[in-house]
Amino acid sequence: MALLSFDLPSSFFLVSFAFFCIAIKFHLLFLHKDDTVCTAKYFCTYNSFIKASKSFPGFGTTGSLTTRKREIAAFLAQISHETTGGWATAPDGPYARGLCFKEEIHISINNSTNKEWPCSPGKSYKGRGPIQLSWNYNYGPAGKALGFDGLRNPEVVANNSMIALKTALWFWMTEQKPKPSSHDVIVGLYVPTEADVAANRTVGFGLCGIPNDARLNDRIGYFNRYGGLLNVDTGLNLDCEN
Repeated sequence: MALLSFDLPSSFFLVSFAFFCIAIKFHLLFLHKDDTVCTAKYFCTYNSFIKASKSFPGFGTTGSLTTRKREIAAFLAQISHETTGGWATAPDGPYARGLCFKEEIHISINNSTNKEWPCSPGKSYKGRGPIQLSWNYNYGPAGKALGFDGLRNPEVVANNSMIALKTALWFWMTEQKPKPSSHDVIVGLYVPTEADVAANRTVGFGLCGIPNDARLNDRIGYFNRYGGLLNVDTGLNLDCEN
């Protein structure tokens, strides 16, 4: 019996396999996200993650299969750090509790001097969603790009999982000059400028100029765990202490 043959581009298989790896291991990646103590339990699901990703066709689809899986692992590490419920001696380790929380508590983060994206009366632009979107100058552009009123209704980022995940992907994929997008850095599209080279800044995963920083170490811990689960090397320059 002859086998059916489909003329599909190789990129189709790379994309499908990269996201397939996430599908079969999503529970392992986020072992405790739906624990009773997590205020974000059941908020972010695999299906909502995939649906949100479709609004950003470059995410997880750029470069080789290794690059694609590495970007997904790096993104998940970032949002896990921002929403972590882990601690040093936690069962299953400190890096098994991403996506536990979805908004900061009792914090008001506003920049009243920003005239391009002015604060709405009575609204707080505290961290919300998987990326913990913060400040009115981020809520405004995110809302404009994604079709919601980020200045007058910032709360939607903590109440609508699809919008929440899209804001995280928007922040990851969007350049904020002079900073490149995280996407461009992790997939190798960003080329260091002369100023970067002069300052000894290079492409990597770290926060430059902050040696032995606990926040960076937490991100790296998540990145290494997810890289292991997805069978992908996390690459060079996880930090940029030097």
